[in-house]
Amino acid sequence: MADTENPKTHPTSNAVKDPDDWTTGGEPMTGAQASYLKTLSEEAHEEFPEDLNKADASKKIDELQGKTGRGEQDDR
Repeated sequence: MADTENPKTHPTSNAVKDPDDWTTGGEPMTGAQASYLKTLSEEAHEEFPEDLNKADASKKIDELQGKTGRGEQDDR
Protein backbone atom coordinates (compact mmCIF):
# COMPACT_ATOMS: atom_id res chain seq x y z
CA MET A 1 0.00 0.00 0.00
CA ALA A 2 1.41 3.37 -1.00
CA ASP A 3 1.65 6.22 1.53
CA THR A 4 -1.11 8.10 -0.28
CA GLU A 5 -3.47 5.18 0.33
CA ASN A 6 -2.70 4.80 4.03
CA PRO A 7 -4.94 7.09 6.13
CA LYS A 8 -2.47 6.84 9.03
CA THR A 9 0.18 8.73 7.07
CA HIS A 10 -2.24 11.63 6.43
CA PRO A 11 -4.80 11.37 9.23
CA THR A 12 -6.29 14.83 8.63
CA SER A 13 -6.39 14.72 4.83
CA ASN A 14 -10.17 14.36 4.87
CA ALA A 15 -10.79 16.40 8.01
CA VAL A 16 -12.16 19.39 6.10
CA LYS A 17 -15.63 18.57 4.85
CA ASP A 18 -18.26 20.85 3.37
CA PRO A 19 -20.83 21.58 6.10
CA ASP A 20 -23.59 20.81 3.58
CA ASP A 21 -22.29 17.23 3.55
CA TRP A 22 -22.27 16.76 7.34
CA THR A 23 -24.60 13.99 8.49
CA THR A 24 -25.33 15.97 11.68
CA GLY A 25 -25.38 19.39 10.01
CA GLY A 26 -29.11 19.82 10.58
CA GLU A 27 -28.80 19.49 14.35
CA PRO A 28 -28.76 22.61 16.54
CA MET A 29 -25.37 24.33 16.76
CA THR A 30 -23.12 23.20 19.57
CA GLY A 31 -22.41 25.25 22.66
CA ALA A 32 -18.88 25.86 21.44
CA GLN A 33 -20.16 27.11 18.08
CA ALA A 34 -22.69 29.38 19.80
CA SER A 35 -20.07 30.84 22.12
CA TYR A 36 -17.57 31.56 19.34
CA LEU A 37 -20.28 32.83 17.01
CA LYS A 38 -21.48 35.24 19.71
CA THR A 39 -17.94 36.58 20.10
CA LEU A 40 -17.46 36.95 16.36
CA SER A 41 -20.87 38.59 15.95
CA GLU A 42 -20.01 41.17 18.60
CA GLU A 43 -16.64 41.90 16.99
CA ALA A 44 -18.23 42.23 13.54
CA HIS A 45 -21.03 44.42 14.96
CA GLU A 46 -23.65 41.98 13.70
CA GLU A 47 -26.67 40.45 15.35
CA PHE A 48 -26.05 37.02 16.89
CA PRO A 49 -28.06 34.42 14.93
CA GLU A 50 -29.33 32.15 17.72
CA ASP A 51 -31.32 29.68 15.62
CA LEU A 52 -28.67 28.25 13.29
CA ASN A 53 -27.99 24.55 12.85
CA LYS A 54 -24.46 23.12 12.99
CA ALA A 55 -23.80 23.47 9.27
CA ASP A 56 -25.12 27.02 8.99
CA ALA A 57 -23.27 28.05 12.17
CA SER A 58 -20.04 26.76 10.67
CA LYS A 59 -20.62 28.78 7.50
CA LYS A 60 -21.45 31.90 9.51
CA ILE A 61 -18.32 31.43 11.61
CA ASP A 62 -16.23 31.25 8.43
CA GLU A 63 -17.91 34.39 7.12
CA LEU A 64 -17.37 36.34 10.33
CA GLN A 65 -13.79 35.14 10.65
CA GLY A 66 -13.20 36.76 7.27
CA LYS A 67 -14.74 40.02 8.45
CA THR A 68 -12.90 40.11 11.78
CA GLY A 69 -9.57 38.62 10.70
CA ARG A 70 -9.86 35.86 13.31
CA GLY A 71 -8.90 32.36 12.34
CA GLU A 72 -6.65 33.43 9.49
CA GLN A 73 -3.44 31.51 9.05
CA ASP A 74 -0.25 32.79 7.50
CA ASP A 75 0.74 30.24 4.85
CA ARG A 76 4.14 31.83 4.16
